[in-house]
Amino acid sequence: MTVDWRTVASLVGTVTKALALPLAVSAGVALLYRESAVPFLLPALGSLLVGLGLERLPRAELGIREAFLMVSLTWLVVALVGAVPFLLVGSGVFVSPVDAVFESMSGITTTGATVIESFDAHPRGLLFWRQLIQWLGGLGILVLAVGLLSQLEVGGAQLMETETRTQDVTKLTPRIAGTARIIGGLYVGLTALVVLVLLGLNLAGLAPRMGPYDAVAHALTSVSTAGFSPEAESVGAFSPAAQWVLTGAMLLGATNFVLLYALTQGRFRRLRESEELRFYLGLVLATAAVLAGVLRADGEFASIEPTLRHALFQVTSIVTTTGYATVDFDLWSPAAKHLLFLGMFVGGMAGSTTCSIKSFRWLVAAKTLRRDLFTEIHPDAVRPIRMGGEVVDEGTVRDVNAYIVLSLLIFAFLTVFVVVETADSGLGVTEFDAMGIAAATFLNIGPAFGAAGPYGSYAGLSAATKWVLVVLMWVGRIEIVPVLVVLTPAFWRS
Repeated sequence: MTVDWRTVASLVGTVTKALALPLAVSAGVALLYRESAVPFLLPALGSLLVGLGLERLPRAELGIREAFLMVSLTWLVVALVGAVPFLLVGSGVFVSPVDAVFESMSGITTTGATVIESFDAHPRGLLFWRQLIQWLGGLGILVLAVGLLSQLEVGGAQLMETETRTQDVTKLTPRIAGTARIIGGLYVGLTALVVLVLLGLNLAGLAPRMGPYDAVAHALTSVSTAGFSPEAESVGAFSPAAQWVLTGAMLLGATNFVLLYALTQGRFRRLRESEELRFYLGLVLATAAVLAGVLRADGEFASIEPTLRHALFQVTSIVTTTGYATVDFDLWSPAAKHLLFLGMFVGGMAGSTTCSIKSFRWLVAAKTLRRDLFTEIHPDAVRPIRMGGEVVDEGTVRDVNAYIVLSLLIFAFLTVFVVVETADSGLGVTEFDAMGIAAATFLNIGPAFGAAGPYGSYAGLSAATKWVLVVLMWVGRIEIVPVLVVLTPAFWRS
């Protein structure tokens, strides 16, 4: 049985059509600030017409092949549509198509790597569009796709499992459309809560620079663990109180939404029993404590509070793959920077908005290592891997180990490419900086080190390097497997 490309094109058309709404919202923001709305209204009209045209293609049930293809194409199509406003505005660095696509792909994949060098050169409407596409990339596209395609119950479940890489998310309700509504409601509700708390801080005088625009902008990109900020200094432009709130928002955004739903239902036992949650939060707190000790020894901050705040914020930002910054951590000592670099490979929980390898896989890998050491001594022992009291099947264990190895191999090859390409371009990127760029883009972190640091930009990289990073951001966000499956010849044959 071959791939039903008509069904895939029709369903991608439905998602494309729906992009007219967020584009219209950005047009409204542009008008509010007395800017031209044309860069948003034209692609809104185009996405509406193209989406309606594709939607007319005949549909059948969404199978596993179609789900893989739809996941891959949806992220790619949305990134290309998202690049159009950057090109139409045409100010700053966005006179180049590669920069427009880079910024859009970075946004929709919630990477947070930017080519912007001067934020003042870009209108508010365009900066808001950057924030909005990151929010859509967090969980918005997934919820949108499943919600709009609710009539395809089996296909919708397959789509959700393919995108989130977890089956747990499909167990909330008997019908997948209900699950999509629950997750979407949680996502919107959590974003609204962060907006209200930030505005409350502003009204109380605890965050004087956090006006309505910035409150909405940072709520969109903290809950989605995405990291774009309309401020050149990122979250460092705001008060300590705002930084503490956004730390909490990032932690929640990187938590499995099934557990967040259990929390809203008062099922606290579910949280206590989650090994992955304990592993994820424990790793964040332990790493932050070590980093705080390093910063204290280095004399980076004069007192305990800023030391703890910056350490916890920056570790949370990196581990959750958000990519915000409160300070230019590229100026920190090598020990501090290497701690943050290692944090890039962790990620939050499965079934959340986060990227990278994710805590679930590392926990399974650690349990597998412990089991292998035990069976070396007791070769006849049968010791299955358990998570939360349930046995993890050996197929999942093999998949986890293969994914980690594959991720590290791609990171290594990308590092070599960046080193060679930047050397040929004469940009003077060190090996550590190249490793940071590779990890920050492929694992969807955002800021790296050196010129691509938290207060820097990827603008200086060559066009060839940017195109490669665009592809790797896309591959990393949909977790490698859908793209590799689509690229195999067997996928297209019966």
